[in-house]
Amino acid sequence: MTETAPVDERPPTKADHSFFGHPRGLLTLFGLEMWERFSFLGMQAILVLYFADTLAHGGLGMASNTAASVTAAYGTLVYLVSVAGGWLADRVLGTYRAVLWGGVLIACGHYAMAVPAGAMTWVGLGLIIAGTGLLKPNVSTMVGKLYATDDERRDAGFALYYMGINIGAFLGPLITGWLGQKIGWHWGFSAAAIGMTFGIAQYVLGRRGLVGRKHSAEFALPPTAMRRAGLLTAGGVVALAVIGLALHAAGWLTMDRTVDAVTVVSVLAPVVYFTVMFRSPRVTAPERGRLRPYVVLFAASVVFNFILFQSYSTMTLLAADHARTSVLGFDFPSTWYNSVLGVVEVVLAPFVAALWVRMGRRQPHASHKIAYGVILGGLSFLVMVPATTGRAGDWKMAAWWLVVSYVLLGLGDILLETTGMSATTKLAPAAFASQTMALWFLSLALANGIQAQTVKLFGEISNALYFGANGAVAVLAGIAVIALGPWLRRTMHPVH
Repeated sequence: MTETAPVDERPPTKADHSFFGHPRGLLTLFGLEMWERFSFLGMQAILVLYFADTLAHGGLGMASNTAASVTAAYGTLVYLVSVAGGWLADRVLGTYRAVLWGGVLIACGHYAMAVPAGAMTWVGLGLIIAGTGLLKPNVSTMVGKLYATDDERRDAGFALYYMGINIGAFLGPLITGWLGQKIGWHWGFSAAAIGMTFGIAQYVLGRRGLVGRKHSAEFALPPTAMRRAGLLTAGGVVALAVIGLALHAAGWLTMDRTVDAVTVVSVLAPVVYFTVMFRSPRVTAPERGRLRPYVVLFAASVVFNFILFQSYSTMTLLAADHARTSVLGFDFPSTWYNSVLGVVEVVLAPFVAALWVRMGRRQPHASHKIAYGVILGGLSFLVMVPATTGRAGDWKMAAWWLVVSYVLLGLGDILLETTGMSATTKLAPAAFASQTMALWFLSLALANGIQAQTVKLFGEISNALYFGANGAVAVLAGIAVIALGPWLRRTMHPVH
């Protein structure tokens, strides 16, 4: 008698059309990421303003460019830790449990930040960093497992999944922004905590439709190696804490030096990780060949996300100081501009998903979709050049400048991120499935690491020069990816 595989481990089929023509597990992951992004981006919308606000108003009293730099460093750490999260899923926890425990840590972090004490802010951010590192790379991998490699619904599925992300991105700043700017920063953090709690609950309730729910990791370490890894991890955490406390006591561990150290790590981590994967005996020759074009996609993601993440740092500060926040006598928080990005992506994502399905194999190659996304990201910053040129003192810009910028950025985000995540799940070596998605998130870490340094120029040079230079670099990078299109098409099989 032939033994059958557990239901949640069987290869995906094209027969499940329970959620808008897609597997029912997509609904569960859609909902989880909606609430996770509600909490993460809702908090992110007010974080830089909280850092920059005065102590008398409940903030931390940082200079604006320092607040932007620290916010970027926090984002860097979130995505750096995703490497460890991918490894833990592949070798120790399995994807389902990694995502579950990641969600729990994130919720605890937001609850900690809801406590009005400066020290709890750093405790909360630490928990959110650890939890997001577990959740983000692995939930995306779980989406990929819902589809066979040759399933043409795959890119459309990621587009729908990304729509869920952006419903959260729309609602988060609306609610946390109102509470944070109108009532108090910690009220906004409380809303983020409640949202993540909802996400965990619906993830557990909808687990039956997921692939990869078995309790052991797919490429689990042997018991001896597992114990050794646990001891090394615990020892490393303790050693890092001791070193950090000693450096702080000696007065060396300043905020600027910490940010600089995080940037250096964000540069070194992807270099080391690519080297490990290229040299690993677990990676076959064909898999290694598909990693080479992936380096180009990785670089494109870095450039685009360098622009995207500034919507929660320099663009947020620009809106707070210079954007009009009144419509027909109704005064709204400046953080509501952050919700425009979510609205754009919620509205456009279904059309993009439907377009890819309708075009089938006639749709643009993945590398071109990514290139178009990078170019749109650059254009979103170039729009701010005429909006800020010749402005000085106490001035206000019309709302439509920011709206146009976010429309371009949102469309670019849909094209790049959904295609990039889908391509990652296809190009990933089998033994590094979750870790390759973590590598994709290292591109976000590097983007934030670079941003942590460049935002120090914000306010030091003219806004027109700052946004113009950043936007021009992104447009040129997108054009370069298009130029590499013929080579990418040859080497990215089975990605179309």
